[in-house]
Amino acid sequence: MALVRHREGGIAGLVAPAEADAHARELLGPLGGSAPLTETLRTWLSLHGSWDRTAAALSVHRNTVRQRITRCATLLDADLDDPDVRMELWFALGRTDPPG
Repeated sequence: MALVRHREGGIAGLVAPAEADAHARELLGPLGGSAPLTETLRTWLSLHGSWDRTAAALSVHRNTVRQRITRCATLLDADLDDPDVRMELWFALGRTDPPG
């Protein structure tokens, strides 16, 4: 059974788009619009924190992924091991356009 069946878009549909966009801009702002950092974070989260799969998906070395994710965590002042933090970042990234 879906948690939110009456709203299109699931839980994300519970937040007004303008508010969600503002929250995403504020939360991701410390990344400075860096495409490599944002793309790496988005891919890493989508692959459940897998260094190797993220590296393969981005065609970079796994150490590059580790460095970028560490940089994201530092800039965002976030504990990326916390599932609540990951969920909030995933929600925010969903409000931004993926590269390409």
